Amino acid sequence: MHQTWRRSLQLRVVSITLVASSLLVGGFAVLVAERITNILLDNATADVKQRLENGRNYAENQINVYTVSYAPKLSATFENTALYLAGNDPEQVAGVVVALQADGFRTIEPATSPVGVNVSPMISDELRERVAGGEVAHQFRTGNLDGGTAKYLVYGSPVPTKFGQVELYYFVPLTRWDKIADEARSTVVATGITLVLLLGLLSALVTRLVVNPVRVAARTAQRLSAGLLDQRMVVNGEDDLALLAASFNQMATNLQRQIVRLEEMSRLQRRFTSDVSHELRTPLTTVRMAADLIFAERDEFDPAVARSAELLQAELDRFEGLLTDLLEISRFDAGFAMLDAEPTDLVPVVHRVVERLDGLAARLGVPLHLSAPDLPVIAEVDPRRVERILRNLVGNAVEHGEGRPVEVVLGVDEQAVAITVRDHGVGLKPGEEKLVFNRFWRADPSRARQTGGTGLGLSISLEDARLHGGWLEAWGAPGQGAQFRLTLPVRAGDRLTSAPLRLVPSDAAAGAVVPVPSGARLAIGAGAAPVPESMAAGSDGPGDSAASEAGAQRTEVTT
Repeated sequence: MHQTWRRSLQLRVVSITLVASSLLVGGFAVLVAERITNILLDNATADVKQRLENGRNYAENQINVYTVSYAPKLSATFENTALYLAGNDPEQVAGVVVALQADGFRTIEPATSPVGVNVSPMISDELRERVAGGEVAHQFRTGNLDGGTAKYLVYGSPVPTKFGQVELYYFVPLTRWDKIADEARSTVVATGITLVLLLGLLSALVTRLVVNPVRVAARTAQRLSAGLLDQRMVVNGEDDLALLAASFNQMATNLQRQIVRLEEMSRLQRRFTSDVSHELRTPLTTVRMAADLIFAERDEFDPAVARSAELLQAELDRFEGLLTDLLEISRFDAGFAMLDAEPTDLVPVVHRVVERLDGLAARLGVPLHLSAPDLPVIAEVDPRRVERILRNLVGNAVEHGEGRPVEVVLGVDEQAVAITVRDHGVGLKPGEEKLVFNRFWRADPSRARQTGGTGLGLSISLEDARLHGGWLEAWGAPGQGAQFRLTLPVRAGDRLTSAPLRLVPSDAAAGAVVPVPSGARLAIGAGAAPVPESMAAGSDGPGDSAASEAGAQRTEVTT
């Protein structure tokens, strides 16, 4: 129900309309019903009051001819008067009871009509005192006077006589008035319910007219996002909704045109890169053969020519590496890259990468520290691609290490393997961790490359990690160096949820944490889970405890 409420605009509008109209119509119905009841009650009171006035005058005329000494005749007169007032009046209300009493004279019997009705319980002491005091008073009482319980309007009035005051009471049943009031209330309630339902139906129809085009637009947008670029909305009429549909179709047409153009440009670019890379292979092979011959005989040349031969050899090596990387990038772009996963012990792979970069690290004066478990770390990976990733990461760390140590740490838990490469160089500025995986990007364009890199290493490494369904993430802070973390699933095809090693190093200064950018998280493998924010921020993730256990027995190798 909560999901339906949040997702359906029509349901919300109709519900709010029903609730608001119910409150308004309900309040109006209460006021109308109360007003009708008050009017009916006022009419009944005025009618009884008028009849009481006429009855008092009639009783006064009948009783004034006697004195108290004619008590027997007075009793008969009381009965006749009560009988006349109760039944002989053709306009009298049905079921009315009339009582004539002389509370100040015990010898005069009270008279009621119908005869024998006990009206004493229906006359309260307060009403009796007020009438005895000479006031015309009334009250509402509920009782049984004619065989059934009913609500009565009791009116009392003093009747002055020659021998003193007597009291005249009218007991008028309000059954007829209550019935009229109930019918009026029922009519008001039925009318209110009908009005609320009509308002709800009207709001549903009006909302449907507005919501349906929006739903059609949403479905069309979903189809467009799924790649069905020929989807369009139907335009009916010339109103605002028709304008919306026309504008939407125009936008879809422009998007389709741009997407097709960009796809064609991308296809041409990929084809150009691939063709150029392949076409350059043949002349490069010829130049390489000549350069190798010249380089082998450089000792017999003039020193300037020998130096030129060395430079030519170095640049050819870099050019050949660039062509290899371009071919690899073109395979990734074309979707032809394949993963040859097999159970591999990553410990010797990491050792091999560190040993191969030993000479470069020694030449730059950068100490290399490796921390790996003593036991084998087996994972289903493509060893060639993993070694290429580590070679890029460690090579970049050595180049940017500024003569400070570079730490390589291998950690494992039940679900994932992680390798971190930490340097203590200049670090990354805020936002640069979003750019390090871009092709041909450099943190400092003016820096001279010591390793002859092509600028595509981290881009290829990112694609290799994605192909494994893993993560390749970066952290850095100015003056504190940088750290890269490669996380791979132990079993090929598993989804990653945590990493055994933290992304942000423990020696990072407080307040210098740079979260992993969204771009890095988007660069994970297809179907992989997003990087948890806790790990991106460097806090203890779910895999930290496992990492500490896996790292309990480690071999420290310092180069």
